[in-house]
Amino acid sequence: MTDPIETTIYDLLARRDAGKSICPSEVAKALEPERWQRLMPQVRAVATGLMRDGRLVITKKGKPVDPNGFKGVIRLKLPAAGTGDQPEASQDDGAEA
Repeated sequence: MTDPIETTIYDLLARRDAGKSICPSEVAKALEPERWQRLMPQVRAVATGLMRDGRLVITKKGKPVDPNGFKGVIRLKLPAAGTGDQPEASQDDGAEA
């Protein structure tokens, strides 16, 4: 069984140019136009799970966030192949890349 939130995230991203992001509220509004605010916690939770699986990138101010602790306004996008879209908090501490 496919999660409707996950399906909607990928459907909306498929309509965007490569590398472009969407707002989680777009996902919620697509599923529940009248009461979309109620879905926001679930959309964020699904997005977080997808990021942990490496299937989505959550960004804040254009930079990947740590899926274990972020707040505020975020965007969702597909990971770019070979770019290393990883949250800054999970990078090595001071080691050269």
